[in-house]
Amino acid sequence: MEKLLAKVAEVEREARELEKVLSDPSAPSRPDFPELSRRYNRLRLVVEKGEELRRILQNIAEEEQLLSEGSDPELERALREELERDRERAEKVAQELRRLLVPPHPDDHKNAIVEIRAGAGGEEAALFAADLFRMYTKYAEKKGFNVRILDSHPTDLGGYKEIVFAVEGPGAYGLFRYESGVHRVQRVPETEASGRIHTSTATVAVLPEAEEVEVEIKPEDLRIETFRSSGPGGQHMQKNETAVRITHIPTGIVVTCQEERSQHRNKELAMRVLRTKLRELEEQKKEAELREKRRRQIGTGERSEKIRTYNFPQNRVTDHRIDLTVYRLEDILEGDLDLIVEPLLAEEAARLLSGG
Repeated sequence: MEKLLAKVAEVEREARELEKVLSDPSAPSRPDFPELSRRYNRLRLVVEKGEELRRILQNIAEEEQLLSEGSDPELERALREELERDRERAEKVAQELRRLLVPPHPDDHKNAIVEIRAGAGGEEAALFAADLFRMYTKYAEKKGFNVRILDSHPTDLGGYKEIVFAVEGPGAYGLFRYESGVHRVQRVPETEASGRIHTSTATVAVLPEAEEVEVEIKPEDLRIETFRSSGPGGQHMQKNETAVRITHIPTGIVVTCQEERSQHRNKELAMRVLRTKLRELEEQKKEAELREKRRRQIGTGERSEKIRTYNFPQNRVTDHRIDLTVYRLEDILEGDLDLIVEPLLAEEAARLLSGG
């Protein structure tokens, strides 16, 4: 707690200095005024949370002092209960404070583009991909985000060979970026008559949605094709060619979209995905020398990284990055993903604050 409060003290000093700068009548005319205002608002949150932690720690110290002096059994029991509550509250506030002290990821505020692909396991893997999509949709709804399907390839049994969707809302990427990697499921498949437990996988890739100004795409670099939208088993749902396939010729990246009834709308959605993939490709080139370092970090997005196991017989979800096991699989699949995400955020905050 001492190190944490020392960091809060540093923030308090910076906040006081910024407050002086922003209170100057000429401050609004400064070109960096919006950035300074955002910075000050973040610092104020840290200061307020730090003040709350100090108050709780003061209460704890007083309660411990009273207990050490001795008192009647009834009062002592009440003090111990109050002390336990304050210690739990102090730990919770400290965790929130660590989160606030971590500099935000530059893309955290953006929409997220999520791709789920069935991996090893055939039809069972496709059904697992559908389970993951449902989990993410419910989680997004709990957070007030909007989910828009951009492309999907369903199977006859209700699974997905692949599904691409956008999670729209401020901060969507900040929460969903921890989902990138290989997800593994262990259960008795619906398609298995003998009742044996199978292991199947699905890969998840989460990218921050690129804005138009971030990526320049030349029309001559695109090959745009149209085709009829199709459902499971290749049965055509309509005769008009509303589905769109866009190939970026210089990179070979191909994106498709067939979710909307309008060809124009499908093209717009496909371009969203293409911009995001091109931006990610550019980022990978720029940060090639940092790749090894990033691979060691939580939530790097490496698709080859096996990050989580969902074990149905034991009602267990294990996140391998932080050795976290939660015996609430059904709740998590119903969208209570904060049971996993919150510890991941706390772990990353602790690592960054320690300089790891």
